[in-house]
Amino acid sequence: MLDEEIGQFDREWRAAMARAAEDLDLTDVYRVLERWRTVAAMTRQDPAAHRRMLDRADRVLAGNERGTVTADDQRAMIARRLGQQ
Repeated sequence: MLDEEIGQFDREWRAAMARAAEDLDLTDVYRVLERWRTVAAMTRQDPAAHRRMLDRADRVLAGNERGTVTADDQRAMIARRLGQQ
């Protein structure tokens, strides 16, 4: 996990723990841990690639760059794979 992701992890962890305390169910806690375990593994494998991915995602979300596949293209591909087109 990169330093700039620590705050996001902390927010997700605290929210999951609050839900667990309220619901007496640890399912969300396990989901948060598994998701961030995956992020940590990717980051450990290639921190520079993970940082580039985050930077590109920020640019795409800000509208400064197009993703490589549009949402319409993605929907069409899913429909083809499901035999709906």
